[in-house]
Amino acid sequence: MGLFILFSLFLVLLFKWVPVPFTPLMAIRYFEKPEEEINHNWVAKEKISRHLQLAVIASEDQNFATHNGFDFEAIEKAIEGNRQGKRIRGASTISQQTAKNVFLWPGRTWLRKGLETYFTFLIETFWSKERILEVYLNSIEMGSGVYGAEAAAQYWFHKSAENLSIAEAAAIAAILPNPRKYKANPASNYIQQRKNWIMGQMQNYGAFNLE
Repeated sequence: MGLFILFSLFLVLLFKWVPVPFTPLMAIRYFEKPEEEINHNWVAKEKISRHLQLAVIASEDQNFATHNGFDFEAIEKAIEGNRQGKRIRGASTISQQTAKNVFLWPGRTWLRKGLETYFTFLIETFWSKERILEVYLNSIEMGSGVYGAEAAAQYWFHKSAENLSIAEAAAIAAILPNPRKYKANPASNYIQQRKNWIMGQMQNYGAFNLE
């Protein structure tokens, strides 16, 4: 246990400064489909459109700037929705998703959720909110074989991440519930509806500051 804690602290402190070269999910996808090319190009947060930064906050975690890694209000709503049999999104924050993407594997076991909580606490303790968002946007799966904002911008819209428009950023954010199933471009009717909703949320959210 002591070695695990030391190693996990080492990784968290390392990735506070160093770009994450690959994630466990990339390795899993490679062994699932070796023929599928992995597209992943790390870029600094300043090279990622503010539209995309706002789009993922508005669609995935509107309390990102203020919570400590866990959105208890969203968790309560998710629990209540499940009791009522409603089909709703999960309550995972951007911090939790980042912890899962960078350090863990997909799954719903209690062990995996416990480790997710542990790593979420660590990155919220040692990383800034800006760093968490930067790692998230560079690591998340955004299409089949597509990881991170730069690869997604090139794949879906043939441009760099820093040049994404509001509509393009919203389209990428719209596919995040299932990026291997949905397409950002051309968008299906469902993704177009989600895209329009996200743009409305972005307008309502307004400017954001993570400092």
